Amino acid sequence: MNDNKNIASEEFSCKVQAIATVVHDAVQGCQGDTVALLALLRQLEQLHREIRDGVFQESLPVNRRQLYSLLKDIESEGGWPYIERMRLQAFLANLPQEVPEENNHEVLESDRSFG
Repeated sequence: MNDNKNIASEEFSCKVQAIATVVHDAVQGCQGDTVALLALLRQLEQLHREIRDGVFQESLPVNRRQLYSLLKDIESEGGWPYIERMRLQAFLANLPQEVPEENNHEVLESDRSFG
């Protein structure tokens, strides 16, 4: 019985690894394409939400022993899964600094007066 459980666990682990590989490949294919990367992030968030609100909630423990086992697993395996969204401040911090168009014009005008 334990061997069957180990085989099922290994098969599941291989499937999860295959998903991770496909996602990494998609990221590589989208490098430099912000819109495509954003679409990928949205899709991953949607999948997370579907799993969490669907089959995961349906599989939640029905007794204290199962709940304890789940909480123990969550604690030992890295906590609750969470997809963090980038805060607007962090997003803006990553944008390149540009000189406003008005300032460009003023700089050009001041250069001409010295020349």
